[in-house]
Amino acid sequence: MHDDRSLVEARLRRVLDERIRPAVYPESVPLDVAVWHAPGEPVPVEEGLAAAPEPVEVGARWGAPWGTSWFRVTGTVPEAWAGRTVEALLDLGFDENMPGFQCEGLVYRPDGTPVKGLNPRNQWVRVGAPVMGGEQVRLHIEAASNPVILDYRPFLPTRLGDKETAGTEPQYTLTRMDLAVFDETVWQLVMDLEVLGELMAELPVDSARRWEILRAVERALDAVDLQDVGGTAARARQRLTEVLAAPAVPSAHRISAVGHAHIDSAWLWPLRETVRKVARTTANMTALLEDEPDFVFAMSQAQQWAWIKEHRPEVWARVKKAVADGRFVPAGGMWVESDTNMPGSEAMARQFVHGKRFFLDEFGIENDEAWLPDTFGFAAGLPQIIRAAGAKRLLTQKISWSRTNTFPHHTFQWEGIDGTRIFTHFPPVDTYNCSMKGSEIAHAARNFKDKGAARHSLAPTGWGDGGGGTTREMVAKAARLRDLEGSARVVWETPGAFFDRAEADYPEPPVWVGELYLELHRATLTSQAQTKQGNRRSEHLLREAELWAATAAVRTGFRYPYEELDRIWKTVLLHQFHDILPGSSIAWVHREARATYERLAGELTGIIDAAQRALAGDGTVPLVFNAAPHARAGIPAGGAGIPRSAGGTRLTARPEGGHVLDNGLLRVGIDERGLVVSVYDIEADRESIAPGRAAGLLQLHPDFPNMWDAWDIDEFYRNTVTDLTGVDAVTAGEDGGSVRIERSFGASRAVQVLSLPPGERRLVVDTEVDWHETEKFLKLAFPLDVHAERYASETQFGHVHRATHTNTSWEAAKFEACNHRFVQLAEPGWGVAVVNDSTYGHDVTRTVRTDGDRGTTTTVRVSLLRAPRFPDPETDQGVHRFRHGLVPGAGIGDAVREGWRINVPERRVAGAGEVAPLVTVDDDAVVVTAVKLADDGSGDVVVRFHEAHGGRARATLTAGFEITDATVTDLLERPLPDAPPPARAGTRISVRLRPFELKTLRLHRP
Repeated sequence: MHDDRSLVEARLRRVLDERIRPAVYPESVPLDVAVWHAPGEPVPVEEGLAAAPEPVEVGARWGAPWGTSWFRVTGTVPEAWAGRTVEALLDLGFDENMPGFQCEGLVYRPDGTPVKGLNPRNQWVRVGAPVMGGEQVRLHIEAASNPVILDYRPFLPTRLGDKETAGTEPQYTLTRMDLAVFDETVWQLVMDLEVLGELMAELPVDSARRWEILRAVERALDAVDLQDVGGTAARARQRLTEVLAAPAVPSAHRISAVGHAHIDSAWLWPLRETVRKVARTTANMTALLEDEPDFVFAMSQAQQWAWIKEHRPEVWARVKKAVADGRFVPAGGMWVESDTNMPGSEAMARQFVHGKRFFLDEFGIENDEAWLPDTFGFAAGLPQIIRAAGAKRLLTQKISWSRTNTFPHHTFQWEGIDGTRIFTHFPPVDTYNCSMKGSEIAHAARNFKDKGAARHSLAPTGWGDGGGGTTREMVAKAARLRDLEGSARVVWETPGAFFDRAEADYPEPPVWVGELYLELHRATLTSQAQTKQGNRRSEHLLREAELWAATAAVRTGFRYPYEELDRIWKTVLLHQFHDILPGSSIAWVHREARATYERLAGELTGIIDAAQRALAGDGTVPLVFNAAPHARAGIPAGGAGIPRSAGGTRLTARPEGGHVLDNGLLRVGIDERGLVVSVYDIEADRESIAPGRAAGLLQLHPDFPNMWDAWDIDEFYRNTVTDLTGVDAVTAGEDGGSVRIERSFGASRAVQVLSLPPGERRLVVDTEVDWHETEKFLKLAFPLDVHAERYASETQFGHVHRATHTNTSWEAAKFEACNHRFVQLAEPGWGVAVVNDSTYGHDVTRTVRTDGDRGTTTTVRVSLLRAPRFPDPETDQGVHRFRHGLVPGAGIGDAVREGWRINVPERRVAGAGEVAPLVTVDDDAVVVTAVKLADDGSGDVVVRFHEAHGGRARATLTAGFEITDATVTDLLERPLPDAPPPARAGTRISVRLRPFELKTLRLHRP
């Protein structure tokens, strides 16, 4: 047997490309084309259909960036084509890029009925099968000229990412508008040869099966008359029948293909364009479901379903029918596929509340799985949130992108901070855009890490990110791979069916404890600082609005703003999508996000003000409202009163130069450079700042990652650092209890105000930066005199511990990590916390001292600002304000309390007298994250709380109103059937919590 493999493979490639694929459409005639360019934003469908278009020729340039053009194509099917299958081929000027990253279209019939979407891999529209001949064809195309932002060449800055800067130059050339005969036999031959050729390439060189396929392909190619492909295609197919019929071996890996189109709710396109992307994709998928009886399609993100319902009712009707048939499947049960690192506790819970409730209300369907294929890592508090929402499974793919360590499992139990476990699957196909290529299927089988114990995996199949979905080619390939020797077995299944099969197949999978940290995209914790601040501010304003509105509703009859809060929550949840909150979208997205957050802040502040006025009553007593979950200054959590006096802070000159702040609890030394050289805990007789070091230090690094500018920071950024010690001015604050420092660096300016609040064990560092750097990274450093091998970092409903050392590659890879309101590190009996009001990224490192002391310095550095140029060339340019607090002597409880205080300010209102809390808890370890009225409008009060210190807790929750019963519920406020009723004596309820346990109580009112 001579070795002619490469010759046959080369022959196959050329014959497919140059003869067989072109013969799929052997005859064509041009369509007549006219176009109307919509001014400004997209118009309603009826307006686009009614517009008067002007004639246009193929070859014409069209489409200003982000514009919409309505094409009308008309023609007549030739009489000679009677009895044949005819399709319209509509090429708007597509290139070979993936669908969703360039121009797109949605085809309508004249009556406004949607037909299907157009993209580079889906350019056809069926006219008839067969046609009679003479049919009149009239189609309308709503074409979006979205510019190409990402083409995977060097990521160059572009102004195309915002319609305000993108210009008006046409982006595309109209390429083909034809009616064509579709030769299905030739198309089927293409599918046969592609599947066999791709499989052959993946088999061992010396395997008999590979040679068997090669010879069959060779015989099929011999049977093709290159001048009459259509006339000889059936004969060629016949020569492949035997090799395609050979069944897979019994031990073959089994793949559940799930039709899929991961659509980013915003990324390289604005939110308004995603509405249309979803319509195009779902129109395609409902059409494909009608043509392919084995195919099933799953779509997550309730927000996207809601967009179809609101904006494309004609598509929604088709979707509802397909759902009723059980083949178009709601997946995931979240409002959007959100980031899971940065959203706060309640926001993460509400992602599931609003997502699951939408699918329940619309379809009566409840999903068991969280579906997050593209999210950038997973916080350790997520498992119990998933369980508390009534789900028990998770699917993601993104961890396969980690650059340092390969995750050891594909199917496993993931254990969160409270001990909750959920069944988790990482598809070994390593993509959420599987296209049924032989290389993908073979990779999934080879890559699956649980061989021998399990044999099932899932493959999300279809073009995603920018939409598109599954194609008929993918379905055809899957049909051939259902039972084919040499390949994994492929079958279409719903996510639920896959998980049922996988759990039965693998009853005792391994366990992974703690966060699922993505060793990539670490810069998403910092990029677009104002988007992150808007999210944090909105989360806390929502807490206040719910708390005070519920309190006022129960106490005064105040109208609880159900509809307003529902709408605002959904808007905040939408902006937690994993390319909005992480700061990795185009300028347009973040410009709109900033405006949205500002609008929401105004609405929520209005709700808060109205509720507090109702509670305060008429009077002149100076009341302070405390929405934090802990008492402060004599005011109970969730109540209002008159604050007690806390003494004062003295500002004196420092003998060595600079200033000293002293409030009787802490004494802070600030040198002539405006740096904090001492934070002395008077009661503990303990210095916080490492010897010879300075805190409050701004540090500047170069920041030019190898790829993914807005997403990544690479560890080598640390090789070069500039300490910003130069100072323009250091002055005493006018309040007599603060110091103001002004600095200039590069093209930027920073102003810091250091203050020591009376009666507080907290040094406050307010930093204002007028930022005009490019490709730089700004950090705020706190070098601490603490020897700690680990530190605590707040996450949803608790905290996670991370190492301060780099003993293993797993620890070393976490050189940038996420926290919510605090990080805390300690020696036995004494610790320090750094709290913040709006930052997430940070790093913690240990260094050996050089002052003769053999101890170590543990440095906490907060990430403030970056300046990447892609995809937004003006990322973070402008003025930013941050607040941080250094809390000496802080145990974990102090860190929790101070983290809340810096985020939830006191509000001052004149009124008649004190306002008692609606709900109180007698243990600071039990933190109430939500007090609200039940979503069903019953007037019941819902209280959500968790153990926050990492230990067991026994507490008494007391309602400040009459209750008839108390019920333990899930996040959707439904009774938990297996939960024992809480012990209750009147309005007092006894609760017991495991470490970090989350619990929701529904307090029934008469």
